[in-house]
Amino acid sequence: MHRRPPLLPTLALFLALLANLLRAEQPKKPKSAPPSPAPAAPATGSATSNPRPSSTPPAATPTATAAQPSNKPAEAPYKLRITAPGNAVFSRNEEITFTARLEKNGKPVSKGELQWTLSKDGLGSLSTGSTPIEGGVAHIKGSLAEPGFLQCLAVYTTPDDAAKVIQRGAVAIEPLKIDPSLPSPADFDAFWNAQKEALTKIKADPILTEISSPIPEVTCFDVQAGAIDAPVSAYLARPANAKPRSLPAILLVHGAGVRSSSLGAATHWAKNGALAMDLNAHGIANGQPPEFYTELQNGALRDYRTRGGDDREHVYFRGMFLRLIRAIDLLTAQPEWDGRTVVVYGSSQGGAQALVAAGLDSRVTFFAAGVPAMCDHTGMIRERICGWPKFVPLNADHQPDARALDSIRYYDAVNFATRIKVPGIVTVGFIDTTCPPTTVYAAYNAIPGTKDIFNDPLSDHHVSSAASDAMEKAVRAHISASTRKAHAGN
Repeated sequence: MHRRPPLLPTLALFLALLANLLRAEQPKKPKSAPPSPAPAAPATGSATSNPRPSSTPPAATPTATAAQPSNKPAEAPYKLRITAPGNAVFSRNEEITFTARLEKNGKPVSKGELQWTLSKDGLGSLSTGSTPIEGGVAHIKGSLAEPGFLQCLAVYTTPDDAAKVIQRGAVAIEPLKIDPSLPSPADFDAFWNAQKEALTKIKADPILTEISSPIPEVTCFDVQAGAIDAPVSAYLARPANAKPRSLPAILLVHGAGVRSSSLGAATHWAKNGALAMDLNAHGIANGQPPEFYTELQNGALRDYRTRGGDDREHVYFRGMFLRLIRAIDLLTAQPEWDGRTVVVYGSSQGGAQALVAAGLDSRVTFFAAGVPAMCDHTGMIRERICGWPKFVPLNADHQPDARALDSIRYYDAVNFATRIKVPGIVTVGFIDTTCPPTTVYAAYNAIPGTKDIFNDPLSDHHVSSAASDAMEKAVRAHISASTRKAHAGN
């Protein structure tokens, strides 16, 4: 393994990385392929008169219908909030009362009408209606006869149809009884064992190039190494002057989109005593100007989420998942690694990768998966909603494409979850329409070992500060326990 002093990546390396990305694209999916998840946003549990696009379900998935917001701005700021009693977890057929509170300029709206739709986690419609608003409050009642999530979509039309205020609320119905929509393919392990064997035939030849650190007490490197489809491209950070076999390792994995590795994320963990690697999801060059990543996102990587869907050997995520293993190879080869602890940490697409790594690589000792994507791709088989990226297209009769349905089962986080033998934590947003809670619980319930889940009833598709704190706390507790155990054994 080579470590170089600070310098810019060589032109040859850069061109090699770029060439990997610009290879011929697979045929594009139908127009129904959904957009990528929106960037994280603060948890509020309320909506203004201009709701975020991330709350709109992809067109390919049947959802509750509601009027769309006008292009005109509202005549004044409105906020709508929907809550349910207690911890928002209920039993089958139990009557649930959603409470909607509507404000204008911080004061309750005295009169009005709320249009609403109740659905099974945004899929279809169980019932619809309208409810009067009195003193800024309206109540909506409903129930669900099966394990899942009862979602309430409420719409308030401002006077003179100036704008529409839209918000969701949701409750869990016996969520620990939600099971995967399909079992794992019979040859799931054989398929992935063959992929891992193929990876061993690719030389890593890692190059660690020391780069400037934003924190004096942390040493940082740009990392490049051979892998399948694209190289491992990452930032590695460790405390300066760390002793051999002294540091737990943490692999930080990315959500959807196209971006550089994050030096800030890696140094955050390194300054707190970890050997931290922030892994680029696509094996592209790090530290480039924003337009570099924008061009890739709009060009060579525009449709990566659904690429290769008719053949399990060519699904785009094959390379991404195998780079997790190669990244762990690199982390555990560092002389500073303590020889015990490997944590994988990520959210959304990164949450999926955390589950995949824990199920695929026995060196992982803990996972933290925030609002994980790629769960229960085959939900439509059970008349349930599917996880991001809604990979399987539906035909005119709303039937799934058979070849895509078969191939994507080998990339379903649910099936990796069944193979996890280490502890971990998952977070779930009850009003998440990108990675719906039904899909997250299908994966969580499939994990056979020690696990914890952080329910976030008012959160959509982001990790709230409370959920983030829970993930970090769980990781630190695991590292501390591992360290104590090692000291007790000496």
